[in-house]
Amino acid sequence: MLREIRPALPLLVSIVLFLTGALSAQPKSELDQKVRAFLASREGTWRDMNVPETDGQTLHDLVLKNKYKRALEIGTSTGHSGIWIAWALAKTGGKLITIDIDGERHREAVANFRAAGLADYVDARLADAHELVPKLPGPFDFVFSDADKDWYVKYAEATLPKLTVGGCFVAHNVSEGGGWRRGGWVADFVDFLKKQPNLETTFDSRGGGMSISFKRAK
Repeated sequence: MLREIRPALPLLVSIVLFLTGALSAQPKSELDQKVRAFLASREGTWRDMNVPETDGQTLHDLVLKNKYKRALEIGTSTGHSGIWIAWALAKTGGKLITIDIDGERHREAVANFRAAGLADYVDARLADAHELVPKLPGPFDFVFSDADKDWYVKYAEATLPKLTVGGCFVAHNVSEGGGWRRGGWVADFVDFLKKQPNLETTFDSRGGGMSISFKRAK
């Protein structure tokens, strides 16, 4: 009997592995469908300082392409950007810490994360980012800054030492030159980025405009 069973074992193992893989992939497929349906239901309705869809897709792609797992968002608003980031983190096995100081926006964001099926991938905190961000231990491999613009340099100074080599720091509403974005705080922030010897920075002019900085070894 043993001789009859042994030849079948490789086939049995293959079947088990196939079924295990299919079952593990199914929840992600269902999650993708749920997130897409939620975003489609809210298309064109995001207000209150949320990013446009173009920027959300960019954030998602940056996280997924680089397999980031430890993400920080400064400025949750009502959760549009957080949904895109958390969606990618659900695929990489990561989690997002996101911070907002406004209680009403925080509550709406939490409800949106839950409705999109992403609550398990988000640690949404109601707090003053000025106080909390410097206290967060890190490390992070992805940081998205979209809170008070005149604090961008300070947010970068607080998080860049905790950003892993190869990690990415993204800031919203930033362009390298021209237009209203070039004045005041943007000029100071862009100059700050360019002076960092271990940052490789590019600028995405689509949507709301973003600076994208990768941390390199010194």
